[in-house]
Formats: sequence, C-alpha cells, structure tokens
Amino acid sequence: MIRAIVTDIEGTTGSIRFVHQVLFPYARQHLGDFLRENAERADVAEQIAATRALAEAPEASVEGVIAILEGWIDADRKATPLKALQGMVWARGYEAGDFTGHVYPDAVKGLRDWKERGLSLYVYSSGSIQAQKLLFGHSDGGDLTPWFAGYFDTTTGPKQEADSYRRIAGQLGIPGAEILFLSDVVAELDAAAAADFQTWQLVREPNMVTGDHPQASRFDEISFSG
Repeated sequence: MIRAIVTDIEGTTGSIRFVHQVLFPYARQHLGDFLRENAERADVAEQIAATRALAEAPEASVEGVIAILEGWIDADRKATPLKALQGMVWARGYEAGDFTGHVYPDAVKGLRDWKERGLSLYVYSSGSIQAQKLLFGHSDGGDLTPWFAGYFDTTTGPKQEADSYRRIAGQLGIPGAEILFLSDVVAELDAAAAADFQTWQLVREPNMVTGDHPQASRFDEISFSG
C-alpha cells in the first residue's frame, strides 16, 4: 500500500533538455554578474564561503569563486553551494518571465490525480529545494507547489546512496515499503530499492539505460496499490 510518492525532476516530471539547454546556460551566463552585484548579501555570502570551503580555496576572491563555480557548471558537478546559487539566478529568470519550468502534461495530470487520491507528494532532486520550488511554481502547467508536501535535495544526501532514502523515510515517518520513488536513473532507483522503497523508472528517451525496475514512458502507465 503506497502512502507517499517521491519524484525526481530531470527526465521524470520534465525534460532533461530543459535543464541542460535552458537552465544551465542561463545560470552560466548570469552567475558572474549576480555574484559581483550581491556578494555582500547574507545568503549569497554564505554560499560563497561554502564554495571556498568545498574547493579548498579559502583565500579565493569573488572572481576566483566565479571561476570555480563556472568550472563546476561546465563539469556538471552537483555541488550544493552551486545549486543554491543557481537557484537564486533562476529565480530572477522565472520572475522576469524569461522561461517557465518544463513539466510534461502527463506528469501534471498524474500528480494532480495522485494528490486527489489522498497521496502525499514529495520531490527529491539534485537541484536545490529553492530551484525545485521555482520550477514547479512557474511551470508550464501553472503553480503546482500546493500539491507537494515537501522537498528534498542533496543536503539530505547523495541520490545514489540508500541512506539518503532511509533519511527521507525517517523524516516522513513512513516505512520505505509504503513510499514510491520515481526516477529515470537506475542507480538512484537501486539505492531507493535498497532502502525498501517501491520504484518505477521513467523511460522517456530512446536508448536509455534500464534496470530491473518497473518501467513507464508516461505517468499514466504507472500502477500501484494506494
């Protein structure tokens, strides 16, 4: 009996191309100027300090920090301070109407249907919680944030480690066997399954790596008891 659904974003609720062709280039283009303009702002200064610590470059100037972050973007490194700062830059883009968050129509319908059935919905993504809320708050399907009961990011732990999913289950107060995790990445699904979660893999692109998990190309192909 499933009581809660935890969903990934990239390749699951929305297109990977949106992230890589819209969000990442936008952050790459605007991150430097954003840091130069806001380096003294408390939340920005906190992430600058975290970047210096993670890069083991305590004396790095703001320009040095920008270079570190841009290198992480180019390497697609999922560093927590980078994700936080990207979220701040994306907030400006969403609010300015430069883009909307891509969500597949079948995901919009599926999430709405599950919510109406009384299931609790959560997000677990490598993007920061702020970025998650921005995407779903300014999505192609409108503001979807009222549907979600909570959000998890890499501050909970890496997505390919079973302990991360055990922490989520603990925070939700629900046994892993009563939680369904949706993702397109086999290693994430394997980690969730190791924490006793139920799993479905979204296979939305051709030639994807698939595992032993149930597979669907759309949310309306996913079935479970709950």
